[in-house]
Amino acid sequence: MTDEDRPTRHGEIGPAEWLAMNRTGSFDWDLDTGSIDVDRSGLLVFGLAPDAYDGRPVSLIARLAPDERAKLEEVVRQAVTSGEVSYTAHFPIPQDDGPPHWTHVQARILRSPDGRARRIVGVVRDTTAEVTRIAFVQELERRREVQTNIVERTTRALSRAVTVDDVTAALTGPGGLARLGADGLALGLVENGSLNIIALSGESLDVLNDFRVRRLDQGLPLAEAVLSGRPRFVSSFSTLGRDYPELAPYLARLPFRAACYLPLVAQARSLGGMALYYRGRTSFNADERNLALGLAAIVAQSLQRAILFDEERELATGLQATMLPRRIPQFAGGQIAVRYHAAWSGRQVGGDWYDVIPLPRGRVGIVVGDVQGHDTHAAAIMGQLRIALRAYAGEGHAPSTVLARASRFLAELDTNRFATCTYAQVDLGSGTLRAVRAGHLGPLIRHTDGRVGQPKLRGGLPLGLATAFGEEEFPETRLDLVPGETLVLCTDGLVEQPGSDIEAGLTALSEAISSGPPQAEALADHLSERLWERWGSGDDVALLVLRRSPDPGTVRAPRIHQYIHQADPQGLSDARAAVGQALRDWSMAELADDAELLTGELLVNVLLHTEGGAVLTLEVLPEPVRRVRLSVQDRSSAWPRRRTPGEAATSGRGLLLLDALSSRWGVEPRGEGKAVWCEIGPVAVTADSAVNGA
Repeated sequence: MTDEDRPTRHGEIGPAEWLAMNRTGSFDWDLDTGSIDVDRSGLLVFGLAPDAYDGRPVSLIARLAPDERAKLEEVVRQAVTSGEVSYTAHFPIPQDDGPPHWTHVQARILRSPDGRARRIVGVVRDTTAEVTRIAFVQELERRREVQTNIVERTTRALSRAVTVDDVTAALTGPGGLARLGADGLALGLVENGSLNIIALSGESLDVLNDFRVRRLDQGLPLAEAVLSGRPRFVSSFSTLGRDYPELAPYLARLPFRAACYLPLVAQARSLGGMALYYRGRTSFNADERNLALGLAAIVAQSLQRAILFDEERELATGLQATMLPRRIPQFAGGQIAVRYHAAWSGRQVGGDWYDVIPLPRGRVGIVVGDVQGHDTHAAAIMGQLRIALRAYAGEGHAPSTVLARASRFLAELDTNRFATCTYAQVDLGSGTLRAVRAGHLGPLIRHTDGRVGQPKLRGGLPLGLATAFGEEEFPETRLDLVPGETLVLCTDGLVEQPGSDIEAGLTALSEAISSGPPQAEALADHLSERLWERWGSGDDVALLVLRRSPDPGTVRAPRIHQYIHQADPQGLSDARAAVGQALRDWSMAELADDAELLTGELLVNVLLHTEGGAVLTLEVLPEPVRRVRLSVQDRSSAWPRRRTPGEAATSGRGLLLLDALSSRWGVEPRGEGKAVWCEIGPVAVTADSAVNGA
């Protein structure tokens, strides 16, 4: 028996086949006669029997496809006519019982002295084995590249995942299934002896919602993979339905043909399981199985980190929550609303806080602050500092003393942390507010007409640093809240955006306050929705909103209050217009012109001759005769003096106008300042005004 006759096992290449696939022959083409002499091996390469070949070129290439024949003829023609001395060609020769054989021709052109081509000699070689091997290697490389891309893209996406929600978003969000190379996904976590499916992604997979929470011992494929720690690769859903009859009605509604059920194990701890579903696949080779196991390992490690993060985060935020007030007390004469927003970007928590403190004589203390740092240590210091500041305030100390003692307390804690805060004592009955600032943002005040001001509070150093540098001076600033006005305190997380000027944040906050609803709770919600969404959640935010209750008077005796800032010239014009409009609304239009004129005179006197703003009050005094009373309150203790201006004088006539237009006027002390008032009227009560309730 020769080598060519020896039988071969299935899958092996025998000697005869090897010789056929690696034949090399030669040829001699006489261009003058047009005949080609080809040896026996060459004819076998072309698929021709030696006794059936007639020596013609057309017979030699008769088996070629028409387009391949045309390309080969063009190669030869181009080489012969262009003066070249050689050419090569590579083409497939179709076979009757299988794929084509690839053939390589390498030829040399022999020419006469005058350059005319006379003969072409060369070799012809069967390169099917080489081409097949190259194609096999290329396909193998392509598959490896696909698998490498799947692993790299999945790893990159999960590397940015911090929480369990982030992991599920990376797997089920845009491009998630494509990264995994799958058409469907189910992800479950082990909790209290059950497998809880936390994510389903893929067409029609919502039919599995009935299996969202199942005990591990209830015999489902993913649960069994988790319990055994061994993966299961399923190439037939019909087989799967027979093994798990409960699943059969659901599997029939899924467009998948294969699946793999993978346990998620990290550091010998079974975290859960992952199922990957495929439409076009019906088998899993060794590489595909290894890829699935690798993906499961990557997901398991990401989930382990995320679960640990969520547990630590829950502990930290729980500690932070216990440090903040559980209940906000209610106070007569005002509304107070607070909001707290914990940052979620990062494992650490911050030291922002707020507090509302009942004080002696019916006053209320409000504070918003921020301890340096974003960790549990900052949260612990915040809790201690909040309690200390609350105790100092409750003893009745002045605001400056409260912050000085709080700074000393923080310094004595022997920590390297400092804290910023703004603290204010508010008398809601009179509207008097005394505020101090320690390196923190000042308050914003929304006036009754919707304008928002930023009072300039003189400030001291942050708490702790002030004591370290021996500068425990926290100058007080007095503000007045008119009935219906709102004060807003916050930490910098509400107004700071990375890469943006804080002034832009303050401007956005002012606009949001101005456009929001007047009630404290509703305004707090409005600011939370508008600004937390805008800036993101990279920092903690504490927000406190205090509104002094409006004082509209009664139906028979209506009243308005308005604050006019000294640095707001437009406020003077707005105040005059508001007075005139109010009197017209109250059916007292005949007094509107005089009232507007007197309003301007009284306000100009304050804005020119004092160092602060003014509070304007307009009210109707119904008894004993109906009349209007205007009052302008300021903080100056200097009372107005009557003067006799000369003919060329440009000022000094305010009190003369007051005498001429009002029925009576006067000056009254008000705490640290005074109020100049005047009355206009009386006005006859008409039937219409009585009906309108004016």
